[in-house]
Amino acid sequence: MDGIVPMEERLAASDISRYKIVRQNWFAYNPMRLNIGSIARWHGDSDILVSPDYVVFRCLDESHHCALSADYLDHFRHSDQWDAFVSEAGDGGVRVRIYYNDIAQLRLSLPGIAEQQKIADCLDSLDDLIAAEGQTLEALRRHKQGLMEQLFPQEGETQPRLRFPEFREGPDWDEIRIARACDLKAGDFVPAPMIAEKHRNGLYPCYGGNGLRGYVASYTHDGRYVLVGRQGALCGNVVLCDGRFHATEHALVATPSTGVDLEWLLYALHALRLNRFATGQAQPGLSVRVLDEIGISVPAELVEQQRIAGCLSSLDARIVAQSRRLDVLNRHKRGLLQQLFPNLEEEPR
Repeated sequence: MDGIVPMEERLAASDISRYKIVRQNWFAYNPMRLNIGSIARWHGDSDILVSPDYVVFRCLDESHHCALSADYLDHFRHSDQWDAFVSEAGDGGVRVRIYYNDIAQLRLSLPGIAEQQKIADCLDSLDDLIAAEGQTLEALRRHKQGLMEQLFPQEGETQPRLRFPEFREGPDWDEIRIARACDLKAGDFVPAPMIAEKHRNGLYPCYGGNGLRGYVASYTHDGRYVLVGRQGALCGNVVLCDGRFHATEHALVATPSTGVDLEWLLYALHALRLNRFATGQAQPGLSVRVLDEIGISVPAELVEQQRIAGCLSSLDARIVAQSRRLDVLNRHKRGLLQQLFPNLEEEPR
């Protein structure tokens, strides 16, 4: 678990007489950091030690009339009721201090120990499913990254390492400057107070240097365009916009030249990792002058560009679908937590 590690993995103090023992299924937390999740349950077989600054506690076992399953409590820590408690309990300014006497006052619905374990087992199964789906999503992302490294020339190279069979005997890619591959133009300034955080009728997406910034009542473009962020921590990010949108002065709208496929350009610019060409520390930025001079290799045949773009866009569609599936599962878990760990003023459903 994050937050608790065996002492041999850290530099121990010369005097550990005041250190506290943590045994299997016991909990330890930092009273100065509980509000930001500095709490963990130890699952290991061997006892470990934690700093004397930590609060250590265990759950009462089945021999007590108020038995509390460690599994049940572990899941309760992710409920809205727990979040409300740690945000309201304790005292202090910047760091909220929640000591044992504070946490001992927490009231929660406590069914019998057998039911507690069934609830915990149910949530464990859902966590396993969420973890598996998350691993699938990461595998898809890694696969896409690896594929792009093969389908596009790497730094210092002019030809890709992998071409589709039908193009292996075709002409080499042309090495040109970005200025020849597309036209880059900045968008229009929009005052910050005019940008809404959430979408509603009559508003259009507004893109800045770090991607989607919010929503505004005007739009600068209508159609399919590639945007490159040119100002901010995430400058160099590349997105495809479709429909009406507003590009600010911190976003560059890329219009492909004749013979350059729009979606291929999206992936080609992404493969260039444009952020590495940014200048400035406090506010990194990319200038059109710098971008225009960057070399880019372009397949001579438009059909090869479209084949590459089609392959990667299909993979993107799978990534989006997997991401949505993971979001649905996380929302489902949040709903279950609300029902299984209700506020004491509410009746369980």
